[in-house]
Amino acid sequence: MPDIIKLLPDSVANQIAAGEVIQRPASVVKELIENAVDAGADNINVIIRDSGKTLIQVIDNGCGMSETDARLSFERHATSKISSAQDLFAISTKGFRGEALASVAAVAMVELKTRRENDETGTLVMISGSRVQAQEPCSCPKGSCFTVKNLFYNVPARRKFLKSDTTELRHIINEFQKVVIAHPGIRFTLSHNDSEIYNLPATNYRQRIVGVFGKQINQELITLETETSLISIKGFIGKPENARRTYGEQFFFVNNRFMKHPYFHKAVTEAYQNILPADTIPAYFIFMEADPASIDINIHPTKTEIKFEDESAIWQILMASVREALGRFNIVPSLDFENEVLIDLPVRNSSDTLPRPPEININPDYNPFDKEDLSLQRPDFIDRFEKANKENWEKLYSSLERENEDPDNFLTRTEKNRKFFQIRNKYIACPVKSGLMFIDQKRAHERILYEKFLDCLAGNTPASQTELYPVTIEPNPADYLLLREAAGDLKQLGFSLEFAGKNKILLKGRPSDAGSSDPAEMLETILEEYKSAGGDPAQGAREKLAAAMACASAIQYGKPLMQNEMEDLFDTLFACSAPNYSPKGKPVINIITLEELDRKFK
Repeated sequence: MPDIIKLLPDSVANQIAAGEVIQRPASVVKELIENAVDAGADNINVIIRDSGKTLIQVIDNGCGMSETDARLSFERHATSKISSAQDLFAISTKGFRGEALASVAAVAMVELKTRRENDETGTLVMISGSRVQAQEPCSCPKGSCFTVKNLFYNVPARRKFLKSDTTELRHIINEFQKVVIAHPGIRFTLSHNDSEIYNLPATNYRQRIVGVFGKQINQELITLETETSLISIKGFIGKPENARRTYGEQFFFVNNRFMKHPYFHKAVTEAYQNILPADTIPAYFIFMEADPASIDINIHPTKTEIKFEDESAIWQILMASVREALGRFNIVPSLDFENEVLIDLPVRNSSDTLPRPPEININPDYNPFDKEDLSLQRPDFIDRFEKANKENWEKLYSSLERENEDPDNFLTRTEKNRKFFQIRNKYIACPVKSGLMFIDQKRAHERILYEKFLDCLAGNTPASQTELYPVTIEPNPADYLLLREAAGDLKQLGFSLEFAGKNKILLKGRPSDAGSSDPAEMLETILEEYKSAGGDPAQGAREKLAAAMACASAIQYGKPLMQNEMEDLFDTLFACSAPNYSPKGKPVINIITLEELDRKFK
């Protein structure tokens, strides 16, 4: 029987390795930017075309490479960061595996121009599908310029599974943010299709966060700072009232490396216990400094999952640090048990006069049973009130007697008159022939609006209300792209948006039946709902947008409704094609049958 095990060619092995490291254009951007940071650059420019499918270019003014290093950098496991296994436990740089450039070169056409400061000429290296096409001297500035073209050109199956340009660009922006927030001392720029998205000068941590997420976040940040022998924690956390329903502004860094850590995320949310709105996530930008020997970053190809030597102790320190910051800014109550004199009471001197007791004027001759006292005469309106109420009580008892004669009469009469009542301004109750029906008022209104908005998206344009003064909105670049992608559908729903560039949007009109009085807040709610539904513009975008719009515009819990409002909601709900479930698939109607009620009284 012949041997069946064989060694794979380098080209195939490189493509397999690339599948672990390079999942989409954002992966290339991440690896190239991190290499530029490791090269000591203080100015890094990122240029993207067609969301990275056509071009990704990263230009830095770092240390550059020699001719030999430029060629070796594309070999697998070629790295300048480590020389022995022991070095893995003292890593302070971003890249160290030596797989990134080899993986990129395996699935794209790559061109590198690089020069060291003291070299007269630089080096040009051109590689396509792991094969070196050219290597020659060239003229270029100090640093490195990586140009990646036609990503996945030789792996069509991988290219086919890339998402829409908007989705891929959002992933690029997310990876870009993770690096630039950790390195505020470096100037970064990001442009897409000749349009500048970010231009971030060198600054401090707080101003870098403001530069990335907009000026409004500056008022939402609370300073965090804790020093221990085990770990150093600093950064910012968001105020509870600004928490959102979706992830997006939650960042952990250790030794200036971004990491994902669900266990530490739990520590932060625990610190916010009982002060967060329901189903919301606080923003945080937390920077940790730890001994490199106490962490293990070599457990995943993307190096975002990190193990700590003593995670439980760090968990306690992190939670206490967040709670202390919230208490320091009077977000949560705190007690000071160290203060010996909690209340400053005035002390009376011997020379002080005693305070006079209060004087009460009384009439000793007052007789409450004196009928001639004019003050005791009952006004006429009291007599009329008691007489009217006596008649009403008599009518009530007479109607109850009639209903007791026929037990089914009450339900029948109620169904005819359609009487509704609210429970805690959340549920609408209505007697029906089979028992008692309960309707969730918010979910019911969501279902009504959802089907109405779907109808609008199908071509029936709703009434739009023009704003007297256009409202300026400045979302972060990722949200700006989402709104731009959905602009056509938003217009059909009744929104009038003008994209003014530089992540600025002018809201000139909104649907006339929108439930929120603040159009900017409503648009933000739509965005959050859309993202929480897994908003990929290429997959069921209209249904997700209609559901998000319905959630943002529906009546909220706690709103009292008049009898006619409840009746209109009831009629419109049962005119829907699917009245039993909300757009998110949650139940709208629940009926407690007479049999269930009877069992409760046994």
